[in-house]
Amino acid sequence: MPQEPTERRVVVTGPRRGARRAPGYYRPQTEIDEQTTLGHTYVRSLMRTQLRAALTVSAVLVLLVGPLPLVFATAPDARRLEWLVLGFCLYAPLVLLARWYVSRAERNERDFVRLVEDR
Repeated sequence: MPQEPTERRVVVTGPRRGARRAPGYYRPQTEIDEQTTLGHTYVRSLMRTQLRAALTVSAVLVLLVGPLPLVFATAPDARRLEWLVLGFCLYAPLVLLARWYVSRAERNERDFVRLVEDR
């Protein structure tokens, strides 16, 4: 008795690896990887927003810490005042400023990744 050939089943789970995308398919990540003008614009935009956050933190830091030497120079015998201001009064604003900068930088990067990945 001859055996009957069994049917082969093919399971397709996704598009072929070598399959081309439909024309007009747009991926910003490809633009960045291939270093096109548009990709350069995307990266420059991210760098500009990160620079803006860094300059904001620097300006606040200069305004916060910059006048302190003048204040200390005008106050006679203010050794205790110097340690009090530098040790206690300045620490909390610096920590808050650092936390703001880190959260801002992470948010900028998250927005950039969301922009670059599929829309």
